[in-house]
Amino acid sequence: MLVTGASRGVGRAVAAAFAARGDRVAIHHRDSAGLAASLRASLPGQGHAVVRADLADADAVAAMVDEAAAALGGLDVLVNNAGQAYPHPITEVSYREWQELWARTLAVNLTGPANVTWCAVRHMLARPPGSPPARVINVGSRGAYRGEPGQPAYGAAKAGLHAMGQSLAVALAPHGISVASVAPGYVQEDETNASYKVPRGPDHAAQSPFHRVARPEEIAAAILWLADPAAEWASGTVLDLNGASHLR
Repeated sequence: MLVTGASRGVGRAVAAAFAARGDRVAIHHRDSAGLAASLRASLPGQGHAVVRADLADADAVAAMVDEAAAALGGLDVLVNNAGQAYPHPITEVSYREWQELWARTLAVNLTGPANVTWCAVRHMLARPPGSPPARVINVGSRGAYRGEPGQPAYGAAKAGLHAMGQSLAVALAPHGISVASVAPGYVQEDETNASYKVPRGPDHAAQSPFHRVARPEEIAAAILWLADPAAEWASGTVLDLNGASHLR
């Protein structure tokens, strides 16, 4: 299975969860070779791989997915986890900055996952008869529904990712491929991304009636279930994972 953005945070927890159940994992990163290598070294089992690509580069994406499939002997699960948010409040950025940040955000958070999925599906369709059911799982965001006023392109991209997953759930069901999405709220940092994201303070925790933010392992547990052969009927779903901080 291939996890994008696997060197940090949720992606790292997802890779660890799948390896713990005996899967071989391709760990994707963009510019975190050291973290990706340390994750591979820590995973149980053999045959894990590290692959690199900037998801905004379509040719690099195709090469990365092919490399992952070659290293693992095929692909049966894809987790589109990689993403990046760039602040761009509409009242505080220039028109040029607005355009550039929308283009960059959509490239990483929507077009990139779409390209990864296209490439991965080609390998899923080539699996031999009797292979485990294939799964595509997208990591979206609560922000797709609640709004992202400081980074509107991020909210729009994640909403698009959810919609893409639902469209592909219909398109790929006849081929035995299920597609689902999760929509997390705030997630706690670990040592791999504490300096990479804004620290989660009391105001973030207060948004949930549990008075905390999610642990990466909680998001990973839901993704692990969606990838299970028994979860085929969840295809097309968008699973809210926000601790009742936003209800719809």
